[in-house]
Amino acid sequence: MSSTRIIFGFHAVAGRLRQNPTSIQEVCIDKTRNDMRMQDLLQLAEQKGVRVMQMERERLDGLSAHGRHQGVLARVEDAPLPYQDIHDILESDLDEPPLLLVLDGVEDPHNLGACLRVADAMGVHAVIAPKDRAAGLNATVRKVACGAAESVPFIAVTNLARTLRELKEAGVWLVGAAAEAEGDLFTTKLTGPIALVMGAEGTGLRRLTSETCDALVRIPMFGTVESLNVSVASGMCLYEARRQRSTA
Repeated sequence: MSSTRIIFGFHAVAGRLRQNPTSIQEVCIDKTRNDMRMQDLLQLAEQKGVRVMQMERERLDGLSAHGRHQGVLARVEDAPLPYQDIHDILESDLDEPPLLLVLDGVEDPHNLGACLRVADAMGVHAVIAPKDRAAGLNATVRKVACGAAESVPFIAVTNLARTLRELKEAGVWLVGAAAEAEGDLFTTKLTGPIALVMGAEGTGLRRLTSETCDALVRIPMFGTVESLNVSVASGMCLYEARRQRSTA
C-alpha cells in the first residue's frame, strides 16, 4: 500500500523525475522564480508528463515544514520497495560481488544523505541501517542525497547484529572502520563480497557490531585531525574498494 509525502529541493525532485516520474502526483514551484535552473526543471517535468503547480512561497514553506525547498517540492507516492530485505539484493542478478555499506546508528539526516550520495557514486548495491536510533529516509535526507535516495536501495533492519550474521553466512566479508584498528584500509583486500561497516557520529561502532565484523581497519591519517565525518570516511572506504575492484 502506497503513502503520500513531500520531497523538496532541486536535486531531490529532479532525481525523482528521472528515476520514477510515475510516482509524482505534482510538482509545486515558487511562482516568482523563473531562472534557468527552474526552467530546466520545468522542461524535465514536461518531458516526463508531470503536472506543475505554481504557488506562493509562503505555501511552499508550510508544505515543506519550513525546510530549505529552494522554491520547488513534489507530492510523491511511495509504493512498496522492490527490495524488502538484504536477501533480495544478494539474490538479484548482480554483475560483480556485492558491495554494501552498513551504517551503525547514523542519526544526523545530513550525514545519511551524504552517505547515500557517495554510495551512489561508488556503485554500492545497498545501504543498510538499523530502524531504531538512526536516521531514516525523510525529506532532508533525500534533499542532501541529491537523487541518490531514489537510486540506491536503503534497507532499514530491526536487528543489525542479526543482519550482519546473515551477511556472513551468505559469504559477505564484514570490514568495520575503527580509528583504533591495527589493520590498514589500503592494505586490506576489498575485491570480493564486501560490507563496509561505519560507526555513528562521535561514538563509532557499537561493541557488538565491532565484534561481529570479520576485520577492522583504520583510515591512515597524515594531518593533525583525529577523526573524519562518517560520510567522508564512507566515501574514502568505498573509493578504495572501487579502486581495488577496477585494478583486480
